[in-house]
Amino acid sequence: MSIGQPTGSVTVTIAAPPEQVWDLVTDVTRIGEFSPETFEGKWTRGSAGPEVGAHFAGHVKRNGVGPTYWSPCKVTVCDPPGGDGPAVFEFSVGTDSVQLNNWGYRIEPDGSGGSKVTEYFRLEAALPMRIYWLVLGWARGRTNEKGMRTTLEKMKAVLEK
Repeated sequence: MSIGQPTGSVTVTIAAPPEQVWDLVTDVTRIGEFSPETFEGKWTRGSAGPEVGAHFAGHVKRNGVGPTYWSPCKVTVCDPPGGDGPAVFEFSVGTDSVQLNNWGYRIEPDGSGGSKVTEYFRLEAALPMRIYWLVLGWARGRTNEKGMRTTLEKMKAVLEK
């Protein structure tokens, strides 16, 4: 992670086929089982499942402490397994007029029947986000990496049962 490119990712190999991983990561109603910060999620605005343009909200407790709030999200990429390239589920966080960041999952076959799963984030290029990253990015980046690893390891435990 760097100031010039405010992104980060964590990859975990899971002994489950991409289709099973996809079903889990795209079910936003289950995120509370895995994430250390987002303790529940729900589809909103009439959306009922993963597709480009679908809306959902995550109920967040930043760093696991402090007040809670709902973060509005919109699915921006929804490419399930079976096509050319990796499966990708990505969403933006923010309002209709202001996007703050993007989160996503990339799922690829690992060659042995399992999946290589990458969770990633990417901050928007807006000046307030760049300033935030300049001041607090080092701490937030570590927190994000730890949270992504926790999320993927908990998903791995469920999928490998």
